Amino acid sequence: MNESPSTNEQITSKVKSVFLIDRVTWSTSEEKSVVRYFGSLLLDSVEAYEKLSETLEPFDLTPLFRKHEDKHLIILIKDLPEPKESNPWINLILFILTVFSVLFAGASYVYTGSETDPVAAIFGILSNIGQGWPFAVSLLGILLAHEFGHYLVGKYHKSYVTLPYFIPLPIPFSLGTMGAFIAMKSPPKNKRALLDIGIAGPLAGLVIAIPVLMIGISLSTVGDLPTILSAEEGFMLEGNSIFYLISKYIIHGQWLPEPASYGGVSPIIYWIKYFFTGIPVPLGGMDIQMHQVAWAGWAGLLITALNLIPAGQLDGGHLLYTLFGEKSKRILPFILAVLVMLGFGWNGWWLWAFLIFFLGRAHAEPLDSITELDRSRKILALIGLIIFLLIFVPIPLRTLIGPL
Repeated sequence: MNESPSTNEQITSKVKSVFLIDRVTWSTSEEKSVVRYFGSLLLDSVEAYEKLSETLEPFDLTPLFRKHEDKHLIILIKDLPEPKESNPWINLILFILTVFSVLFAGASYVYTGSETDPVAAIFGILSNIGQGWPFAVSLLGILLAHEFGHYLVGKYHKSYVTLPYFIPLPIPFSLGTMGAFIAMKSPPKNKRALLDIGIAGPLAGLVIAIPVLMIGISLSTVGDLPTILSAEEGFMLEGNSIFYLISKYIIHGQWLPEPASYGGVSPIIYWIKYFFTGIPVPLGGMDIQMHQVAWAGWAGLLITALNLIPAGQLDGGHLLYTLFGEKSKRILPFILAVLVMLGFGWNGWWLWAFLIFFLGRAHAEPLDSITELDRSRKILALIGLIIFLLIFVPIPLRTLIGPL
């Protein structure tokens, strides 16, 4: 660092006000870090970070708090560059496209024409696209709540976060979207801020998704599943989470889908097998004939569960990291192994395993990684992980096309 000795002494004196220094390592001018102080904090870590970061502003330095063996480490780095402003027109255009594609998907759920002629199906759906508004409003409401939960809490903690980027998917009989995301362009101050930002999205989304699901299930009727599918027939059978299974029971008084026969095994064994494999397909049994609002609520829970997978930069990864720090990386092989095994029932999990393996090993490390979660936030993080277990769908979809 090409500073005068007096400047270096001033910087060190600021650090001494919050830190008992054992040793100091100054860096060369080419390195991003300016100096490293090894020792122990004299104040509470939150108070120490606030005080030190404020006093170092005139020197254009940002402190990083890290653990080092059984002591502490303060690294001073040159101020992080101001994040570039994102173009809100991109967010708006993507949102408008997503509105159209979700309307298209919603209309496909009430489409009654031929499904074997793709061109006729697309034009038939487009001609009645307005009928998809209950699905579109419900699903977009869930996604908007989720993303703005992240956005508003990020702003509260003074982290630079972008507006939501929605991803349209204009494919018939799909969800019409691959979800949405915001980009965190500056590191959070500490684990408490990271937890708040990470869990705000799922909780805000669930506030909308749960009532939507309950209303949708109430609007859905219980009917017979086909026993045999002809060459012209096909249908999608949605997967179950624990929460979704219980919700159907609360509203309709049946464990659905109810098979025509348990095949000589106990109902508990049948349900465990069906829950994790999606087989045997309960043809000839009974299930709810899903209203498009029910599809939206179910999809909202699925998207929330995907975000809560405890790995990497996903919301669940943030929860796990704030609870266990670097030790949380030890769970990654287990998560990948589970996804690979589940992929034999629904091959979409193989894509998720691939993405998490290559993109999910990094964490959003805060400026201050010494400060641990307080008791209330530890409980909140555990609640988030319990929610994940309750809404996770091992086999999201089975598409059945006759003849079987």
